[in-house]
Amino acid sequence: MQSTEEQLLKKLKDSATSHEAFRELISLYKERLYWHIRNITKDHQDTDDILQNTFIKIYKNIGQFKGDSKLYSWMYRIATNESITFINKKAKRLKISSSELQDQIIDNLESDVYFEGSEIQLKLQKAIATLPQKQQQVFNMKYFQELKYREMAEILDTSEGALKASFHIASKKIEEYLKSN
Repeated sequence: MQSTEEQLLKKLKDSATSHEAFRELISLYKERLYWHIRNITKDHQDTDDILQNTFIKIYKNIGQFKGDSKLYSWMYRIATNESITFINKKAKRLKISSSELQDQIIDNLESDVYFEGSEIQLKLQKAIATLPQKQQQVFNMKYFQELKYREMAEILDTSEGALKASFHIASKKIEEYLKSN
C-alpha cells in the first residue's frame, strides 16, 4: 500500500523508520527523477551519477524540508540544481562553455546505445539544445514530462504566466529550427 506524502515525511523524519522510508522514497521517485535529469544531461552515465547525488542530498536535507511545497517538487528542484551544477562543472573541467558542452552531448546522442530515438527525435533534441537553459527546462518539463504549469511553477519557484510565455517562446524557436534544418 502506497503511503501518502505526509505519512512518508513523518517516517522519513523519525530516526526509527527513516531508512525504510528512504528506500520507499527512492522506489517511488527514482524513475521520474531519472528521466527529469536525463532530459537535462542527455547522458545515461551522467544521469546515474546525478541521481545518486540527488538522493544523497535529499537524505541529508530531509530534516530541513518545511513542507511549503510538495515533497516531489522539492526533490525535483534538487535534481534540477544538481544537474545544472554537474553540467557547469563538467564544462569547466573540459575548459569549454556550457553551450559547447551541450553541442557535444547532442553530437554524442547519435552513438549513445541508450538513445532509442528516430532521426526526428534527434533533430528535436538538437533544437532543444539551442535554447537557453531555462527555456530548455520549461520545454522538457511541459513537453516530455507533461507537467502542469502549476507544478512547474512550484518546482521552479516562478509564476505560471512566466512559464507559459517561456514555453511559447521555446516552442516557436524549436519550430523555426526544425523548419530551417
